[in-house]
Amino acid sequence: MCWAQINTEIRLSNRQYLAGEPILVAVTVTNHAGRDLVMASDGRKQWLDFIVKDAKGQPVPPRKRVLFGAMKIKAGESLAKEIDLSQHYLLSEPGGFSVSGVVNPPDGSVEGTTTNRVFFNLNPGRRVWSQKVGLGGGGTTREYRLIQFAGDQKTHLYAEIGDVGTGQKVRTFRLGDMLTLRKPQSTVDKDQRMHAMFLATPSLWVHCVVNSDGKLIYRQIHQRAATGDPTLITDGNGKVAVVNSIPYDPKAATQERKETRKASDRPTITY
Repeated sequence: MCWAQINTEIRLSNRQYLAGEPILVAVTVTNHAGRDLVMASDGRKQWLDFIVKDAKGQPVPPRKRVLFGAMKIKAGESLAKEIDLSQHYLLSEPGGFSVSGVVNPPDGSVEGTTTNRVFFNLNPGRRVWSQKVGLGGGGTTREYRLIQFAGDQKTHLYAEIGDVGTGQKVRTFRLGDMLTLRKPQSTVDKDQRMHAMFLATPSLWVHCVVNSDGKLIYRQIHQRAATGDPTLITDGNGKVAVVNSIPYDPKAATQERKETRKASDRPTITY
């Protein structure tokens, strides 16, 4: 079989990333071989590799060797596999980078097919809040950080959790799109969880709760109440709550919009 009978392409979800967040690349393989193909890896060689380089053209070191799972592609079919590059390569520091993929034949009889090359940037963002917390008897200390980052088109708010002892990032992930008309609110509750609240639209705020492992455990949307903007408060027992708000009910909002449209659709009667 001629291995040129497949087409390959890679695409990135974005071109601008916050350093430390997942970098998702989609690899699409189209089978023009006239028969089904099974893409599989063995202990010597895997069917999918990447070539990642920095702005100087130097290879970016891999984190660890991971074999990608098998993928069966029927004749004439196109299938895509999404990979988080940050899990496989040391991509945690700001800078410019490029990536291309190499799809190798199952039997290793011919040279693999190289995909297109795409470029992306890792940016530091702007830290708007941070707080260190101890995790009990083990002596581990984690640091919560809120980072504001202007991406390709919008401004985003990220949560970042770092291990103070090792200096390593535990996890970095996006909480949501934000408007900079209001500064994000943040605090830590009695259970050492981070609370963050930010303005997502001119009338809606988002309240998120993140634990020390970097897991989002709660997310609620709030509307402005009659007394002003929603606000995070902490009581004497360390419990955090949102005041001056009305919890947003998307079903109720949809029904209200439908009723408003029905009212506006009524014909005007003149005499």
